[in-house]
Amino acid sequence: MAVSTHHHVVLFPYMSKGHTIPLLQFGRLLLSHCGKEQTTSVTVTVFTTPKNQPFVSDFLSDTSEIKVISLPFPENITGIPPGVESTDKLPSMSLFVPFTRATKLLQPLFEETLKNLPQVSFIVSDGFLWWTSESAAKFKIPRLFFYGINYYASAVLNSTLHHKLFTEPEIKSDTEQVTVPDFPWIQVKKCDFDHVFTDPNQSGPAYELFMDQVISSTTSHGSLVNSFYELEAAFVDYNNNNSDTPNSWCVGPLCLKDPPKPGSAKPAWIQWLDRKREEGRPVLYVAFGTQAKISNKQLKELALGLEDSKVNFLWVTRQDVEEIIGQGFNDRLRESGMIVRDWVDQWEILSHDSVKGFLSHCGWNSAQESICVGVPLLVWPMMAEQPLNAKMVVEEIKVGVRVETQDRSVQGFVTREELSRKVKELIEGEMGKTARKNVKEYSKMAKTALLKGTGSSWKNLDLLLKNYARVESQTPNGATVK
Repeated sequence: MAVSTHHHVVLFPYMSKGHTIPLLQFGRLLLSHCGKEQTTSVTVTVFTTPKNQPFVSDFLSDTSEIKVISLPFPENITGIPPGVESTDKLPSMSLFVPFTRATKLLQPLFEETLKNLPQVSFIVSDGFLWWTSESAAKFKIPRLFFYGINYYASAVLNSTLHHKLFTEPEIKSDTEQVTVPDFPWIQVKKCDFDHVFTDPNQSGPAYELFMDQVISSTTSHGSLVNSFYELEAAFVDYNNNNSDTPNSWCVGPLCLKDPPKPGSAKPAWIQWLDRKREEGRPVLYVAFGTQAKISNKQLKELALGLEDSKVNFLWVTRQDVEEIIGQGFNDRLRESGMIVRDWVDQWEILSHDSVKGFLSHCGWNSAQESICVGVPLLVWPMMAEQPLNAKMVVEEIKVGVRVETQDRSVQGFVTREELSRKVKELIEGEMGKTARKNVKEYSKMAKTALLKGTGSSWKNLDLLLKNYARVESQTPNGATVK
């Protein structure tokens, strides 16, 4: 008789949709790993807060087996408006540090709840929730951390920090190209990194928070990475062969675990895309996530650049474009452009046959979704590790084209001429043709990575579960596992 094993996995995402969604997708992946013919069973519990719970529960509405527990978010945090429980609701990302620090006040409630849960096999918590490593250690539960970044960005960052690349006094310019010691074919600029990594003084609240997160990572059992081996093999190997970094489990692309959308009335933007398909007109999808802040001056230049390109586009933004640019813009673009200010299903849009390019900030979730559906990228990084994602997309796997700012810095200004030229290059030019060819190949590899029993990511998940397996007979304290 085969010995059966049971896992109870706790997931604790950071309060930001870009961090929450992939961990919820991982929950789906865990459940899909179980089957009638298999001897492994899994239950999943997700922790969140009251104002984030509706989004989490709605996202998991097809997965009733996953239990969601809500912990009350701390009140009266200096600088944080009442009722704000996620980063997309913050008035400014300058409040990221106090907001993230405030999450530690959830620790006593988290531990009290953990105490009353069925035995936990392992915890996967966001790297920003550094304090969860202390909680896991108290209960002798293995903890894996998750940052939502790929191996390329992690490896390049670790190499530059290890070799103290940007603390050398001779590197004065933020835009000077410097060779990465462990990857001599890669050149980076100081502005490609958050200042917390390049500040020679290395002090202050942001740096202290970063160090707390680093320490908690080194005391954890390893990391979960939303990627697949075939996409960035050299960087996976670098990470796993580097004794300074914990073991990592490559289990993506997690976006492929989203269920098919149920048949329902098509929203207006999908109907618009249907018309473009019938007309034989390629469409550029434009979206910059929930965190990016674009000035009115830059937004106007972006709008005019899209208009000048003569390429059909679907632009999702929370800002009122016509109010900023002036009346008549929407009328001029009635046939060639559509601006949407509602929440959209990005996967549904990217999967549409008429969409032939994606102008993106190059957040990793968005970039990976685009790769998985075989749509090339026009990358315009704006913050965090996005500049490194952009380098990977354009220079390493060659599935995109880069938008350049006037001064070649990350925060610089993009002209309408630059934008119009690069849009046309992606949709009609030789670089775009190469990107389209390459991204189709990686799209096939992505789907293969999660094939049951044979895919590289599926096998990694299998190894992960076996690593933390326990027999479904008795727990260490003698209680029967239910």
